[in-house]
Amino acid sequence: MMRRIVVLGGTGFVGQALCEYLVSERPGWRLRVPTRRPRFGLPLQSLPGVDILTANVHDPDSLRQLLLRADAVVNLVAILNGSAADFQRAHVELPTRVAQACADVGVSRLVHVSAIGVSADAPSHYLRSKAAGEAALRAAGPIAPTILRPSVIFGANDRFMNLFAQLQAVAPVVPLAGADAKMQPVWVDDVARAILRVLDDPQQAGLTIECCGPRVYTLADLVRLAGAASGHPRPVLGLPPAMARLQATLLGLMPGEPLMTRDNLDSLQVPNVASGELPGLGDLGIQPTGLEAVIPTYLSPSHGDARLDRWRAHR
Repeated sequence: MMRRIVVLGGTGFVGQALCEYLVSERPGWRLRVPTRRPRFGLPLQSLPGVDILTANVHDPDSLRQLLLRADAVVNLVAILNGSAADFQRAHVELPTRVAQACADVGVSRLVHVSAIGVSADAPSHYLRSKAAGEAALRAAGPIAPTILRPSVIFGANDRFMNLFAQLQAVAPVVPLAGADAKMQPVWVDDVARAILRVLDDPQQAGLTIECCGPRVYTLADLVRLAGAASGHPRPVLGLPPAMARLQATLLGLMPGEPLMTRDNLDSLQVPNVASGELPGLGDLGIQPTGLEAVIPTYLSPSHGDARLDRWRAHR
């Protein structure tokens, strides 16, 4: 019986939601969550059965030590921005090391979270590196990974709908690159449910499963929904290709985590929607939750930190 799970990338947005869900649904399990920055694991420290460990998962010896006596590994490590070398390291080299470490220490179950739209000839470094990581996993050895390909993931602590809501709180209009890009957003809790289902069922080993919500939107649709839900609806101005490229270039040069890069814009050329050729959430017995049912619970001015805005305005 499965008892010990290593969650790589467990301190991130999806990882925290997954840990909370696993603790709730499988209280007897022990979760190991490695991180190089222990402060990132603070939100998880109060969860029973979760061990936050200081470790560098890119180091093969440290990785093998982490996986000793584990029953399964979930790999959530991913980056949205960086150089070609950064994408190679996170999306190709690390999954390869994870598969090798699983083989070395006898871990038989591996769940790897990839992305919709990956292919070797995709227009962005992000999508090409994700595809190369999947290929490396399949070729790495005897373990048969389950690969999940989610569309863009939304939820209470996302950097997607929250970002669009925050922008509209301060901007009179939203000039938007990639406004017509198609997406099929999936709730983070549904992704967590999918991971648990495939951990529970050995028959899912070796499969690739698409994780998408019930409806397809354009990026402009999603920006408008975020503005309406947060109480700050603004006009959305779709940019022509040359202006979109200029916007992505300028935003990518700004300090800190960029709002958009040219590689992000290249990714938007590929529809972020289910192909219909692979199993989906329905095949796992999961009815995906619609975006409109969830975003008011965390973007609405009457929920979360936003409920304090009217008081802050009078200070």
